[in-house]
Parts: sequence; structure tokens; C-alpha cells
Amino acid sequence: MDDKRLTSGTDTGHRPALHREPPPVDTPRADRPKADTPIAARERSLARVQALPWLLFIIMLALSAWLAWRAFGPEDHGDPLATTLLAFEKQNQLTVFSAQLSPVVSSEDTRFFGTIRSRQIAVIPARVDYTLDLSKIDASRLDWNAQTTTLDVQLPQILVGRPNLDEGRAQYLREGIWITSDAQNKLTRDNTVLAEQEAVKQAANPVLVGLARSAAKDAIRQNLTIPLQVAGYGKVTVNVRFDGEESTAQ
Repeated sequence: MDDKRLTSGTDTGHRPALHREPPPVDTPRADRPKADTPIAARERSLARVQALPWLLFIIMLALSAWLAWRAFGPEDHGDPLATTLLAFEKQNQLTVFSAQLSPVVSSEDTRFFGTIRSRQIAVIPARVDYTLDLSKIDASRLDWNAQTTTLDVQLPQILVGRPNLDEGRAQYLREGIWITSDAQNKLTRDNTVLAEQEAVKQAANPVLVGLARSAAKDAIRQNLTIPLQVAGYGKVTVNVRFDGEESTAQ
């Protein structure tokens, strides 16, 4: 019977070595998104809130710069002469002055071979208008200086209108022993003609014509200054003169 003994020592027999693989280690991948933490999300939200006022400030600054450029930047206001002629085209005749006159005239009538004489004195109110013919004003009568924003205007002569007699307010004084209706009608007609002629003479008085010319200059100056200012030319100086006058700054 074989004796089996336990022996200690090194076993010289070849035994295969046991190989154990190390446990897998969970390493973070570069392309794997990290989960947001509450702190990081709160920081990003705070950054957006802080950037919003700056964004609004930049937008308002750009808008202010654009409005300033529109208001004070270079702008083409068009042709000032065209603006002036357009103001004249709205009315061909411009009444610049009216004079109230009261010519005193008299006429006589003789009938029946000079045996009957009659006389009538009449005071007939009349109105005379002084006008400008704006249709005669063209570009050749205008001179624009862009550096001094000055417009020189040369006007045609004042037109003295036909007297408008107001026979409804006329006053008559008749003299004669016997004045027939025919004689009275004739005296009235003759006095009307004489009153119109006298009114024309009075209207040509240099004093009245001077007043009309001065009123015409003021009217033209005002009627042209306002449209040019509205068109964007700022403070404009308008010098007005009539044909035959020297050009002088006013």
C-alpha cells in the first residue's frame, strides 16, 4: 500500500499561471458632454442678465447717432430758386397796397339856348389797388448766394389798378333854378367820368406809389423767407428791389 505523504517545497511540475485582467476604470471621454450643475446654470443666467443692459445701451447709442446724422448731417434741400418760383406760381397777381380816395368833381349843363343852367358837385369814394405781376418774375430776376444764404429779387414795376368807384356812397350838391331829370342824369354821368379820371391822377401820386412799393418789398420778403426756412435753409436774407433801383442789402 502506497504511503501518501504531504510534502512541502516547491513543485517542480509546470503549471499554467493564472492571469487576471484589472477591473475597467471609468475614464471621462473628451467628447462626452458634462452634465450642468445648478451653480454653472445659475452663472450663465446671471451673465445673460448682466449683458442685456449693455446690449440695449449699444442699440440706443446707434439709434441716437443715426438720428443726429439725419438732423445735423449733410442734406440736399433742393434748388432755392425753384422754391422761390413755386411760391410765386401760387398767385399771378399780388395786391400789395390799396388806397382809399375821395375825388371831388363838378360838371355843368346848359339847356334852352343857355337860358337854364345847372351845376352838380360830386364827392365819389374810390378804391385803387396796387399790384405786382408775379408771372413776370423768372429765374433771371433771382440771384442766390449759398455762402451767405442771401436771395436777391428784382421786381417789375408796380401796376396801378383802375379806380373802383363807390357811387352808392357818393354825395352830390346841385345848383340851378330848374334841373330836369335828363340834365341830372347827364350831370351824374359826367361826374362819374371825371371822378374816375381824378382818381387815376391821385393814385399816381409819388407818395402813394412809394407806400405801395414799400409794402410790395415787405410782402415779397415775407412770402419768400418763410418757404425757404421751411425748406431747410435756416436764416435767410431776402433783398428786394424794383427795376431801375440799385441793388442794396436790406
